[in-house]
Amino acid sequence: MANQFNLGNIPVDIQFKDIKNLHLSVCPPKGHVRISAPNRMKIERVRIYAVSKLDWIKKQQMKFINQERETQKEYIDRESHYVWGRRYLLKLEKSAAPEIILKHSQLVMRAHEAATTQRRKEYLEEWYRKILKAEAEYLIGKWENRLGLKVKQVFIQKMKTKWGSCNPRSKNIRLNTELAKKPKEFLDYIILHELSHLIEAKHNDQFIKIMDKHMLKWRFFKNELNALPVSFMDQKSCSNIKYHNKKP
Repeated sequence: MANQFNLGNIPVDIQFKDIKNLHLSVCPPKGHVRISAPNRMKIERVRIYAVSKLDWIKKQQMKFINQERETQKEYIDRESHYVWGRRYLLKLEKSAAPEIILKHSQLVMRAHEAATTQRRKEYLEEWYRKILKAEAEYLIGKWENRLGLKVKQVFIQKMKTKWGSCNPRSKNIRLNTELAKKPKEFLDYIILHELSHLIEAKHNDQFIKIMDKHMLKWRFFKNELNALPVSFMDQKSCSNIKYHNKKP
């Protein structure tokens, strides 16, 4: 069953489901608000919960509104793509085997003439992962020597809300594939950030001391990176809160 109410001028869609907890989501591109609620919960209780989260809702909406986005890609000739912060124009060429190379101001994609848009997208995403992993392994080696530690594994993957993450126990780090589109100094900053968490898990004074010691401009890189365009986001990229309901 679907319902809707307004928080001031903010419409909120509610869907009642066979679930135990409330799920609040704010979704791009304009900050659409939706709540999934247990079937037996009264709508007034859902409203009270939404009111209690109004500041968070507005904050997430502003984040989506203010965050510049890339347009959704079609992977056609002369479409703009970024590699290490530099803009290239895509050039499609026919070839029996897929290959991607940078040539002057062009990002040349050689592929079979029957390759679909999805296949061209997959070729480019795999290429981004490849170049990011190669650069990341070089930079990780540099910071391992300086910090006196060893990373077990590095994983390159799509990440919805983070540029990177780490697991201090396993000594593994994960990097967002989108970093291959940003200037290399930002990748350097993210790697130092994650490796520093292998020493100090929290963002406390000790963590800041490590960052200050090894990268004086890390705050600048952090702010600049967060101001850069993110990739096209769909409805799966919502900001979410889960409320553990004890008395539905």
